[in-house]
Amino acid sequence: MVQQGENLYQQIQQEEEISTDSRNTQYVQCVADHVIAALDERQRANYFWEITVFDSEQANAFALPGGKIGVYSGLLSVAQNQHQLAAVMAHEVGHVSANHNNERASRSTIRNIGVAAAQTLGISNSTLKALDLGAQFGLFLPFSRIQESEADSLGVFLMANAGFDPMESITLWQNMNAISGSRSPELLSTHPSPRSRMAELRSLMSSALQLR
Repeated sequence: MVQQGENLYQQIQQEEEISTDSRNTQYVQCVADHVIAALDERQRANYFWEITVFDSEQANAFALPGGKIGVYSGLLSVAQNQHQLAAVMAHEVGHVSANHNNERASRSTIRNIGVAAAQTLGISNSTLKALDLGAQFGLFLPFSRIQESEADSLGVFLMANAGFDPMESITLWQNMNAISGSRSPELLSTHPSPRSRMAELRSLMSSALQLR
């Protein structure tokens, strides 16, 4: 998984335009350094952490196995201060520290094997589509929402441990919600709704503030 993460990161670096704004790059690097420093020693030492800022209008970020972090410059207009940027980065680092990529790869393999076995047995195309759809909406999407909630929880404590204000994680999702437009029902979404995320973050806030 680490090798795959590093390969994908290099591919993205080749395909996406890397920001030449040194001020933004230094700012993102500074926030990332504090978030990474707040990890436990094993998690810090396991990977060679690397951050790239991509010149893109999308408000997004990612972290890959191996400690590779990408931040799109459009995120900086939504994450309006260092605390909100730390909330996003800590969430993405939370996915890596919880090995969510490994879990997703394993479940994707199981799903592909199940559909391939059905094809071998000569099951009709319409039944196969129903099987595939049921696997996505009945099993894999709820599991992904659990991963997202876990990363939210890990992230808010990680950013607090790094000295950032965890209350700003709620403000961040208010900002995200304001630009999201219409959303599909939460049942059919791989991410919890902003309202659900903010409610869960509020339930963790007392402990996060105490940790900070």
